[in-house]
Amino acid sequence: QVQLVESGGAVVQPGGSLRLSCVVSGFSVSNNVMDWYRQYPGKNPELLATLTSYNVATNYADSVKGRFTISRDNDKNTVYLQMNNLKSEDTAVYKCRHYVHWGQGTQVTVSS
Repeated sequence: QVQLVESGGAVVQPGGSLRLSCVVSGFSVSNNVMDWYRQYPGKNPELLATLTSYNVATNYADSVKGRFTISRDNDKNTVYLQMNNLKSEDTAVYKCRHYVHWGQGTQVTVSS
């Protein structure tokens, strides 16, 4: 069984930070490509970042480059998205993905 479970979403003020987690079961994150997406209501998911099977972070969206960082912890079989200097336009549902497998998402709301 493959399962991806996101957590860490919250309400935060502009300029704040959050660390999202994606706990994976059914395969090893160390040997697979993982992605973080976000999705605004009524829109298609937007790719934010990719962590390759050879542990290279790539595909950062221009809107988050320099603010967000994708990483992994192989012992915990977890992929992370560190989000700094959050802006109101970062408000969305954040989802992790491997191939055709998606998590349910976690809500991030940036508001003053």
